[in-house]
Amino acid sequence: MDWYSIVKFLHIVSAILWVGGGFVLFLLGMLAERAGNIEDKLQAMRASGQLGGRFFAPMSMLTLLFGLIMCGFWVGFSDLWIIIGLAGYATTFSIGMLIFKPTGERMGAMIAKDGVTPSVLAIGQRMMRAARFDYAVMLVIVADMVLKPTTHDIGILAGMALVIAAGAILAFGGNRRLVPSAA
Repeated sequence: MDWYSIVKFLHIVSAILWVGGGFVLFLLGMLAERAGNIEDKLQAMRASGQLGGRFFAPMSMLTLLFGLIMCGFWVGFSDLWIIIGLAGYATTFSIGMLIFKPTGERMGAMIAKDGVTPSVLAIGQRMMRAARFDYAVMLVIVADMVLKPTTHDIGILAGMALVIAAGAILAFGGNRRLVPSAA
């Protein structure tokens, strides 16, 4: 076994844990949202907040680190698929650090102070919209890493653009609103 294979394995494992783990929490939140179950949705958001800095951020950084090591020693940085992957990583990392982290912290503080209020739920809805776009970007990153498109792969690049556009539409289009049930 060579070093490239080891680093590639570590890159893939950290990416699976980062993307797959986050997708499960996203899916739990979406299912709770569709069912109108506020408690389950809040539980998924709390778990996302708790795992964000302790698990998802380190896994995303390890994914980047192992990818950079592979590029630096073996692949290079000039191929289009590398540039798309790095741009996608920068986008999703920024969403995590600039939207998910502070929003999750703010929601936690609001819930601790006032409980579940309509304003907390509205913030949660905005967070879910950002997650829709984030996972569209992650899907493009995964496709990019597998398919390794060049400038000649117009169909693949157009498909990636469509996924980003669909993610933006899902993120910024209409949503169901969650409201506390009168029990």
